[in-house]
Amino acid sequence: MAIHGEPLSAGVAPAEAEVLCVFVHGRTQSPEDMIEQVIGKLSVRGVAFCLPRASGNSWYAARATDALTDPTRTELTASLDYINGLVGALRQAGGAKKPLLIGGFSQGACLSLEYAMAFGPWNGAMVNLTGCRVGQAADQRPARDLDGMPVYLTGSDQDPWIPVSAFAEASEALGRARARLRCELFPGRTHQASEMEVAALDAILQDLMEGSRPFRRVAA
Repeated sequence: MAIHGEPLSAGVAPAEAEVLCVFVHGRTQSPEDMIEQVIGKLSVRGVAFCLPRASGNSWYAARATDALTDPTRTELTASLDYINGLVGALRQAGGAKKPLLIGGFSQGACLSLEYAMAFGPWNGAMVNLTGCRVGQAADQRPARDLDGMPVYLTGSDQDPWIPVSAFAEASEALGRARARLRCELFPGRTHQASEMEVAALDAILQDLMEGSRPFRRVAA
C-alpha cells in the first residue's frame, strides 16, 4: 500500500495551542475539504489542527460495512499506523499533557473509531461524524476500555455509506467500551457534516480548551 501523504496543518502552532486535534477526511476527500466543510466553520480558537492526507484519497478500499478481508486488514493497519505517527508527532510538538481530540467525517470517522479501539483512550475526546466500526460483528476486531472518554457519534437514516444498523452497532460497541457516549441520528440528512454537528464539535473543543467536561454545552 502506498504511504499516505503529508498532512495539512491549521489553527495555531502546537506549542502555542491549548488543545490538539487530528481530524480525518472521508473517502474521495482531502484535508482541504475538511477545512472547507468543518474546520473553517469552527469559532473556537487556540487549537492546533493536524489534517491527515490519504494516498488516493482513501484509507481503505472496501466499504466500512463489508466483512473484513486480509487486504482490508492490511490497508486498515497501515492507515492506523500512519494516524498514530501523526498523533505522536503532534503531541511531541505540542505537549503530551494537552487535551487531544481525534475525529473525522465518514471514512475518516470510521478510521478514528478504529483508532480508539486499537490505541485508546487518551486525554480528550473523539468525534465521529457519520461513522461506524469497520467490518462486521462476526469479524475479529480490537476493543479497548475507553474508560469514560467522551465520544460524539452521528449518523443519518438517509446516508448511503453508513446505514442505521451500522450506526447502532457502533453505538453498542462504544457503550461496551465504556465511552461517555452522545449519539445523534439526523433524519433526512444527506451525506455531509451538518451545521448542528459542526456546532457540537465546536462546543466539545471549547470545553476541552476551558478544562470542562465535554457535552456540558451540547446537552439537551
